[in-house]
Amino acid sequence: MHAGRVNRGRLIAFEGLDGSGKSTQISRLAESLRKAGHDVVVTAEPTDGEFGRLIRAMASGRAPRVAPEEELRWFVEDRREHVASCIEPALAAGRPVLTDRYYLSTVAYQGAAGLDPARILAESEAEFPIPDLAILLDLDVETALARVLARGAPLEGAFEARERLERVAKILRQVEREYLTRIDASCGEDAVARVIAAQVREQLGLP
Repeated sequence: MHAGRVNRGRLIAFEGLDGSGKSTQISRLAESLRKAGHDVVVTAEPTDGEFGRLIRAMASGRAPRVAPEEELRWFVEDRREHVASCIEPALAAGRPVLTDRYYLSTVAYQGAAGLDPARILAESEAEFPIPDLAILLDLDVETALARVLARGAPLEGAFEARERLERVAKILRQVEREYLTRIDASCGEDAVARVIAAQVREQLGLP
C-alpha cells in the first residue's frame, strides 16, 4: 500500500470506544488540513448504505439481533461499498481520507461477540486498503460510557453493553500494528488534538 504512492492520498482511521472523542478530533484535524490546502474527505462507518442501515437499525434496537457471523458479514459488505464508492476514489485523487471507524472496530467489536479477532484482522488487511495511520483514542470503559450519557445520547444495546465493551477494549489493547498509534483520550480535547497533529505531521508529513 505504501510503495510508489507519491500522488496517492492518505488514509487516516480513527478508532476507539464511543465517547472517546473520535468525531471531535476528526473535525479538528480536517479543519487543520483544509487550512493547509488539502481537499479532505471525512467519512464514517457504518455508512448510510444498505448494509450500514441494517447495522444502525440493529444497534438502535429497531431491528432484532443477528448471529455474530451475519453481523460480521454486514460490516464487511458495508466496508466493500464504502471502499469502492468513497475511500479508493478519494485516495486515487490524492485526497486525505479521515474515517470515523474502519476495520479495527470490526476486529474488536465482532471479536468481542465471539469471533476470531486475528482472522478478522488478517482478512481485512488482505482485502481493504491498509490505513497510513490508525489513531486509537484510548479511554477506559467507565469514562467512555459516562461521556456518552453526558451528551444525552442513548446507549446502543447491541454494541454498548458494559461487558461487551470491556472485551472490545481488551482486544484493542492487544492489537499491534506499525500503522497503529495509541493516544490517551482522557486528556483534554486540546491536548489530544495537539498529539494527533504531531503524529500526522511526523508519520505522514501532513499538513
